[in-house]
Amino acid sequence: MKVNGKHVVLSFVCLVLGFMISFSYQLTQKEEDRISDRQWERDHNIRTMIINTEERNRELQNELFEKQEIVRQIEEEIAKEEQLFFNLVEDVEKLRMYNGNVKVKGTGVEVTLADASYVPSEENVNNYIVHESHVFRVVNELLISGSDAVAINGQRITKNSYIVCNGPVITVDGNQYPAPFVITAIGEPEVLIPSLNIVGGVKDQLVFDNITVKITQKEEILMEPVIH
Repeated sequence: MKVNGKHVVLSFVCLVLGFMISFSYQLTQKEEDRISDRQWERDHNIRTMIINTEERNRELQNELFEKQEIVRQIEEEIAKEEQLFFNLVEDVEKLRMYNGNVKVKGTGVEVTLADASYVPSEENVNNYIVHESHVFRVVNELLISGSDAVAINGQRITKNSYIVCNGPVITVDGNQYPAPFVITAIGEPEVLIPSLNIVGGVKDQLVFDNITVKITQKEEILMEPVIH
């Protein structure tokens, strides 16, 4: 068979073109493989970094929880100390008040003890006048019932106070006061008054001893500090 020049050239061109296509495909495939390798390595690095970051975040979160627990315990200790200091200050103020070192003002009651208005001629007059025992009963009942401060005829009563009966007068801490004796107490009237009026209590005992008793609720009582 005869092969002309055109067929030879065409065959050669096809051969070269096929070679070029094959070479181009192989080159492209290798490039894609290299890109895939780089992509895989980059993805791997990113995943590793994310895992490390999450692990670090967990460590930091646990550390934060531990520090928060320490802070909470410290705050509790501070709160306890503050409450302790508050209680101490409050106790000191109460002691100063009970000792008569500070001025006191508040609601309360006023109890007036007076000698009997009538004394039978055949009776002993001493059985119809107010004695220190009568005053003691009222003062003790008021203190037991929660009074913050007590005074007799304006004379503030403290832990060192003494009351002595001297005939028709009563001496309170060296100061003499005649009847009637006005005992004032700062406290809750709704507690103090029922404690005095209880059946068989202080008021009934005083009335039985022929003492005139008057109990009055006061909206405001002011007591000055004791002058030493």
